[in-house]
Amino acid sequence: MIPTTHWTAVTVFVVLIFFAAGQPALNANGDAAMELKLTSPAFQPGGMIPRKFTCDGADVSPALAWSDPPAGTQSLALIMDDPDAPGRTWVHWVLYDLPSDARELPEGVPKQNRLESGALQGNNDFPKIGYGGPCPPPGPAHRYFFKLYALDAKTGLKPGATKADLEKVMKGHILAQTELVGRYKR
Repeated sequence: MIPTTHWTAVTVFVVLIFFAAGQPALNANGDAAMELKLTSPAFQPGGMIPRKFTCDGADVSPALAWSDPPAGTQSLALIMDDPDAPGRTWVHWVLYDLPSDARELPEGVPKQNRLESGALQGNNDFPKIGYGGPCPPPGPAHRYFFKLYALDAKTGLKPGATKADLEKVMKGHILAQTELVGRYKR
């Protein structure tokens, strides 16, 4: 038989878990966090990225779309990387200072420093400006993480920044983030 004090502790724990489950997630400011969602018409979450969007195809970026970011968002940033690359995480795309009212990127974003929207692109690990599609060595499928960040400020970075540069200036400014994972193998 469990002593009464144990039942009391278990009951309190269960009540706290039940109460917390119904509460919204909180952001870094302690405010209720909105759920930011990222999708692509090119592939399902966890699905295979079509050849068209890889080094074996046209190597164009897939179209992406996202839900409304939280209030106070001043800009958006996107990082695409491959944590399954041999030796280290391989960076495929760095894009930042997207306008806060943007809700999508078209297929085939131009590989140039500055986009029409005013958004800037950084260097990937190929090293080139803009999108560089999946290009893994032969073997098991790699995972490609498209990570979208809602920021409370513009980054202040110049074109050609690296993932490390972007992550450094984003620290403390992320209101919400989400990711979409696709896979590809050769």
